Amino acid sequence: MAKISAKQVKELREMTGVGMMDAKKALVEVDGDMDKAVDFLREKGLSKAAKKASRIAAEGLAATSINGNTAAIIEVNSETDFVSKNEEFVNIVNTIADAVAANKPATMEEANAIEVDGKTIADIVLEATNKIGEKISFRRFSILEKTDNDTFGEYIHGGGQIAVITLIEGLSDEDVAKDVSMHVAAIQPKYVNRDEVPAEELDHEKKVQTEIALNEGKPANIVEKMIDGRMNKFLAEISLNEQPFVKDNDQTVGKYVGDKGGTIKQFIRFTVGEGIEKRQDNFAEEVAAQMKKD
Repeated sequence: MAKISAKQVKELREMTGVGMMDAKKALVEVDGDMDKAVDFLREKGLSKAAKKASRIAAEGLAATSINGNTAAIIEVNSETDFVSKNEEFVNIVNTIADAVAANKPATMEEANAIEVDGKTIADIVLEATNKIGEKISFRRFSILEKTDNDTFGEYIHGGGQIAVITLIEGLSDEDVAKDVSMHVAAIQPKYVNRDEVPAEELDHEKKVQTEIALNEGKPANIVEKMIDGRMNKFLAEISLNEQPFVKDNDQTVGKYVGDKGGTIKQFIRFTVGEGIEKRQDNFAEEVAAQMKKD
């Protein structure tokens, strides 16, 4: 049996909202597997969070840039929020976004090799690290391409903590495209429509929902009918086209765009630091340790 650490228990509690003992019990039951522990708690009806949230950890900025029929979205990280508000850092982020949109690299290696005023992006990032005094990291990028008949929608939230690019086909209204990007930033859909959901994800959710229904004491002969309804709700909640539009809950996002003559083709959403574990500093302990040194 895997040894369960206090850190694992704390992480699971933050993900699900359960008490310490329930979190520890779940981890013990699944031999320390965090994803399985979340499912275990959901199946037992103990998890207050409907699904596991991405861990937001690193500081920095996400940005977008459009160059003709090409749009780029990037993330550049810093160690502290203070640096991410620095004007020089902001300029570097925008410079990288513009360079990526203009050059359309296929890999991070190609992106880092792009030259701006005689310096590669990799050199620019290294110089910023040395000058600012914190590790600066160009973490990721993505690119969208459109035709002249399509429209990009850009939306930046929280001064660069969330960035979204949306591609809408058959529409020239940038305001509509921006509205959709704003919705994506706020509601966090995973797919444009339910047909994009991988079979593995469907199977996984169906298994979880089946266990929930059985643990609720529902008769086995009606569980299947219940699962159909719950799976339909699940798919509607994660599919952009089926979500109630954030600016008008009486219509779905798909209908809002369709009534304007467009079709949502693709979206990309970056949240700064998602999936990166941030070092947890204890300021009081740090000061106490420094006083001992002095």
